[in-house]
Amino acid sequence: MSDIKKVVLAYSGGLDTSVIVRWLQERYQCEVVTFTADLGQGEEVEPARAKAQAMGVKEIFIEDLREEFVRDFVFPMFRANTIYEGEYLLGTSIARPLIAKRLVEIARDTGADAISHGATGKGNDQVRFELGAYALAPGIKVIAPWREWDLSSRETLMEFASQHEIPVDFSKAGKKSPYSMDANLLHISYEGGILEDPWAEPEEDMWRWSVSPEAAPDTPTYIELTFQGGDIVAIDGEPLAAHEVLARLNKLGGDNGIGRLDIVENRYVGMKSRGAYETPGGTIILRAHRAIESITLDREVAHLKDELMPKYAELIYNGYWWSPERKMLQTLIDESQQVVNGVVRVKLYKGNVTVVGRQSDQTLFDDKIATFEDDAGAYNQQDAEGFIKLNALRLRIAANKGRQLK
Repeated sequence: MSDIKKVVLAYSGGLDTSVIVRWLQERYQCEVVTFTADLGQGEEVEPARAKAQAMGVKEIFIEDLREEFVRDFVFPMFRANTIYEGEYLLGTSIARPLIAKRLVEIARDTGADAISHGATGKGNDQVRFELGAYALAPGIKVIAPWREWDLSSRETLMEFASQHEIPVDFSKAGKKSPYSMDANLLHISYEGGILEDPWAEPEEDMWRWSVSPEAAPDTPTYIELTFQGGDIVAIDGEPLAAHEVLARLNKLGGDNGIGRLDIVENRYVGMKSRGAYETPGGTIILRAHRAIESITLDREVAHLKDELMPKYAELIYNGYWWSPERKMLQTLIDESQQVVNGVVRVKLYKGNVTVVGRQSDQTLFDDKIATFEDDAGAYNQQDAEGFIKLNALRLRIAANKGRQLK
């Protein structure tokens, strides 16, 4: 008899997690609690309730976490201008710490002995869920069915579902997209299918959120984004909640062919993986945030942030959101953002985000000094001679000593 009496499962209502419900009930003879998070994935989450009830689940949690997701996870990440391996905006990675947090909170509130998830043993998500869970509840038991069972393919899952009378829409299942997809308010990702060949171009009908740049409107769209403390708080002067900002930018960006990405990334577990992503709103936020920082941040602060960003991105990608080093970096980043206030005007046009204006009451841009016209003595150009000679001193000494640099 298993010592696991109750398990909280991260449940989507799809084939995989529906099979997991029944598998947990049979394998561990335990009660299953389901948790379904609405992170803005664009699909109804309420049908998961009926599916869970049909399998005898009595405690069902379905929660709208869109505002918390963007406000407390996505926006803090963008304050650092975070990109993994030069391209990836971490849309999947940043959602996992919130799900892990709620899993352990629900486990505590319901008296559950364990949590469970549907991540496979090949991917990053198992690491992200479990590192987060152990950081927040060090004694929690984690059950990862994909590392335990012998169901190794979609066909075996379908057979299990049929044999165990699991409520799956088999008519729709047969028309399932060939891609493994994950969506939330920040992005939608695609893996598998023809994408497993790094040479194969994604099919146009794969993309869900954006038109192709070629099909985007011939007239550009201009928008003004108001920043406060490094976060966008209004679009074209209209105050919006965090999740409303991202949803609005997703629509504007997608309509203009913005945010498509096709990359091969290095997974934490060691393998390379090819994926395609749509992150229209995030692409706009990143470009605009760097623009407002360009006039409000001190040079050395901005450069230090850029040096720290790859480490910060790696922490999020690898699942260390709930770590002391990420918290430390976040404190430094957030301190820098106190002056990141103002308005950025951007032009959206056929896949491109172009910054065309930026202004702030806390700007460090001094037109009296930067001007190419008469600066009325604001800057003494003769000062540059000594500055250059002092910085050249070591180079001149080395050259005089016969050091060859060519």
